[in-house]
Amino acid sequence: MASDLASLLSGSAEDVAPRLLGAVLTRELNGETVRVKIVETEAYDQTDVASHSYRGETERTKVMFGPAGYLYVYFTYGMHYCCNVVTGPAGHGAAVLIRAVEPIEGEALLQINRKATGVNTTNGPAKLCQALGIHKHLNGHDLRRLPLRLELGDSITQESIMQTTRIGIAKGVDVPWRFYIRGNSWVSKV
Repeated sequence: MASDLASLLSGSAEDVAPRLLGAVLTRELNGETVRVKIVETEAYDQTDVASHSYRGETERTKVMFGPAGYLYVYFTYGMHYCCNVVTGPAGHGAAVLIRAVEPIEGEALLQINRKATGVNTTNGPAKLCQALGIHKHLNGHDLRRLPLRLELGDSITQESIMQTTRIGIAKGVDVPWRFYIRGNSWVSKV
């Protein structure tokens, strides 16, 4: 992994989550290239009751235990996929949920995949996975490689980052590990 990307992902999920804002995901899909900017994230760590890794490593969560830079994909509510970037050292279960992305290139393909338009195309973790064609087959995927590659994007200033409690969970609801770009219309919920 390029040293700058490795450096970005080597810290705790709580530290990496705001640093992923502005990073770019490049996806090769149906012979086309789609690029999106990460605009909202949430951190999850094995010490956190809301994390899948809280009860230790299982067949489902083994990807979360590293090394950093791989994709952890899970199925939820019996109908949706969500994706996370694994962070921190190998052996420690931590990842950052990608909650929302803003299209940079290939928005028309994203809209076709989602059967939606505008911000509703990628303003939620399950929506963006559907739009980008992210399914269980990408669980454990090395994000240094296509068909889904993570790249550093424009840095986001601290003043432009909002930090709040996470949403859509039942445990650990008071933990302020949700981060998003202030004023970005593609964020799932302000």
